[in-house]
Amino acid sequence: MDLVPKIKTNAIQEWFGRLPGSMGIGNVRYTTSGKCDDASLIQGTQPVTASANGIKLALSFNGNIVNTLPLKKEMTENFPDFLYNCDSDIVCHKMLLGLKQGKDLASAVRSVMESLDGAFSVTGLTGDGDFFAFKDPHGIKPLCAGHDPAGATYAFSSETASLDMNSLVRDFELKPGELVTVSQDGFKRTQIIKNPHPAFCAFEYAYFARPDSRFDDKYVYEIREEFGRNIVKEYPEIVKNSDMILSVPETGDDPAMGVHEASGLRWERASRRHRYVTERAFILLNMERFSTIDRKINILGPKVNGKRVIVTEDSIVRGDTTKVIIDKLRKSGAKKIYVFVTFPRIIGPCFYGIDMSTYGQLVGSKHSAEEIAKIIGADGVCYQSIEGLVRATGQTQDQLCLACITGKYPTPCAQKMADAMKTRFFDGYEEKTRIYESDEVQP
Repeated sequence: MDLVPKIKTNAIQEWFGRLPGSMGIGNVRYTTSGKCDDASLIQGTQPVTASANGIKLALSFNGNIVNTLPLKKEMTENFPDFLYNCDSDIVCHKMLLGLKQGKDLASAVRSVMESLDGAFSVTGLTGDGDFFAFKDPHGIKPLCAGHDPAGATYAFSSETASLDMNSLVRDFELKPGELVTVSQDGFKRTQIIKNPHPAFCAFEYAYFARPDSRFDDKYVYEIREEFGRNIVKEYPEIVKNSDMILSVPETGDDPAMGVHEASGLRWERASRRHRYVTERAFILLNMERFSTIDRKINILGPKVNGKRVIVTEDSIVRGDTTKVIIDKLRKSGAKKIYVFVTFPRIIGPCFYGIDMSTYGQLVGSKHSAEEIAKIIGADGVCYQSIEGLVRATGQTQDQLCLACITGKYPTPCAQKMADAMKTRFFDGYEEKTRIYESDEVQP
C-alpha cells in the first residue's frame, strides 16, 4: 500500500527468512477491480494463491478482466470456498481448474487465454516448482524477460528498468499469446495462441511506463521527445507566438525537450514537483485530488509573469491536474497559456488496467478540444494527432490498443459493454461503478 523503497532492509530480510526458496513472484500494482477502500485493496493484494487436490498455484498479473461475472459463477461452482477480491483470483482459479482437470501447464494456460476477455500479463509458480509467465493473446500489457550475465538468475518484469536496476540483461519482450517457462537451462518459449491482431497499450508510451524503460529497443523517453517534436509540426502558429515552454513534471518533461528541440523556444524549468507527494491524482477522490495537485506542483511565478507559455502535458483525463496548474499560471501573471498534450483526446474508458473506467470521469468524452480549453482555463488545448502518436512509437495502428481514443476495443466483451454504456451515458444515465463491473451492460 506504499512505496517499495520505504520497506526497511530488516523487514526484507525477515520475509526472506519466512519465504525460503530460489524462486519468487511479486506485485506492486494496485488492483483496478473490486472495491477501492483500503481494506479491500489489502485483500486484493497480489500475488494470490490457490490449491485443490494437492495442486498449489501462486499467480501475479498486470491488467484487467472484462468478463468477470460468468467467470465468477464458474469458479464458485468448481471451488466451494472461492472468494473474489480482485481479478487475479479469477485468473488464478481458472488456471488451477485446468491443472485440477489433469491438463499440463501449457494446456491450462491455453484455457485461460481462450476464456478470459481482457488484458493479462502473468507470472506464476506451481507447487511442483514450475516458474512461468504468459501474455494475453493481444499482448496488451508489457512483460519482458531477462537474466544475469552469469546465467544464475532468470527474471520477468513489466518493464526493462527493473531488470536494469538488478543488473540483468533484457532478453526479449513476450509475444502476445506466448507462454515462457524457466529452468536451470534458461527460458523455454511456447506460442500457445497466435493472434494476427496484437494490441499493445498506447498509453504506456505517453504516461504509464517509466521513461528509462525500452519497448522494441526504443527508450520510452525518446518516443516522448518525438511526441513533442510532432506537436510543434502540427501547431506551428501557436509555437511562433509563444515565448517559452513549461512542463508538467515528470511525464511532461520529455515532450518538453522535444518541443524545445523542434521550436528553439526556451524550456523554462519553472514547474517543480514535490517528490514526496506520491499520490496519483486521477485515482483519488475529488477533494483529495485538488489538494494533492496543489501540493504536488509548484510554479515559480516570476519566471512566467507576462509570458506566452506552452505547457507540455502527457494526457488529460478529468482535466483537474491541468486546471489547477493553469490557475496557478494565471495567478502568476502568464499572458497566454497553450497546453500541448502528447496523448490524443481520451473519449472512452479503459477496460484493460488503467483506472479510467467510466465515460463520466473523462472530460474528453463529451467535450471538444476547444470546450476543454474553456473548462480548464487555457487559451488552447493542442492534442497530438493519433497518426503522430503511432508513427513515433514505431508501431502501426493495427499493432496498438487505441481504444480510449478511438472507441475501437480489441476484445469483444469490452466493445459490447463500451457501446452499451455509451448509449446510456449520452442519454443521461449516471454511471455508478466501473463499466466492466456493472450488471446492466454485461454482454
